Amino acid sequence: MPGVVIALARAAVGVGARVTVEAMPELLRRARAGDRVALARAISVVENGAPEAAALLDASFPLATNACRLGVTGPPGAGKSTLVTRLAQEWRRRKRTVAIVAVDPTSPFSGGALLGDRVRMGELSGDPGVFIRSMASRGSLGGVAVHTSQVCDLLDAAGFDRILVETVGVGQSELEVAQTADATAVVLVPESGDGVQAMKAGLMEIGDLFVINKADREGAERGAFAVRSALELRAHAEWSPPVLLTVATNGDGVPELVDEIEGYFEFLRARGQLDVRRRERIEQRLDDLLRGRLWEEFTGRVPESDRRRTLEQLAERRITPHQAAERLLGGTSRNGRSG
Repeated sequence: MPGVVIALARAAVGVGARVTVEAMPELLRRARAGDRVALARAISVVENGAPEAAALLDASFPLATNACRLGVTGPPGAGKSTLVTRLAQEWRRRKRTVAIVAVDPTSPFSGGALLGDRVRMGELSGDPGVFIRSMASRGSLGGVAVHTSQVCDLLDAAGFDRILVETVGVGQSELEVAQTADATAVVLVPESGDGVQAMKAGLMEIGDLFVINKADREGAERGAFAVRSALELRAHAEWSPPVLLTVATNGDGVPELVDEIEGYFEFLRARGQLDVRRRERIEQRLDDLLRGRLWEEFTGRVPESDRRRTLEQLAERRITPHQAAERLLGGTSRNGRSG
């Protein structure tokens, strides 16, 4: 696409800013040309918050408009990684390129993460149409790493057709996946059926499709019936989430699952809901950025000594939390006016 001019629609970096393809950061140009090493480096730049990350994200943002993003979530041990592998293989058979972002849990003690999904997805290695990236959750409670949405933008800009986001698997608090993806598949196992009624509403509400994996086990049909019964309690909507049975280890039910996923993307697109969801995702991104910037501004303006003194008074219960916040925010306002 040399010579094509791309208008950057990002008010945060200046309304009306324009960037040519030649003016893109080198890593992004190489990634769009199919250089997987450059793409991996670009993701590392964004994930680590390097100084050049903003330029990469600004250049990739207007290009990230085509890929359909699927979040895959569910409790640990449901076989999400194996199912994601089979989904990628099925999409490759349909001539689609696939990027996978696998979020691994970060240890609260060492701060490290196993990042083992690339090992579990070894069957995909060597396929130039598949890219796999493991990311550490870095303490994100919602199962999705802090920079996952931004990384998906890079993968979208690099030209992938389908992006799969596999979450940590903490079970019922993975609401962030719904904000990161266009659609969400909740993966359960036959044994989940017995406790599905006791599940927190969040996990059942974010699912656009439900999968009973390991369906060769006893109780698969009963588990599917329990999920369908639970879904009847949801508010009436145009889309009734399907419940499908799969055996990811041998690929049973995977083509049918891909058919349903593609059908759901078409359903959203035909009703304009795909654009609505993407707009909501952008709004959430803006909110997150503003909160981060405001926190940085606050910590930069309030002296550490003031914060510690206030915290000590709060711990001694000489002031209330509301009074402490008012005191610190008042100090921020005064510092801002004096500056």
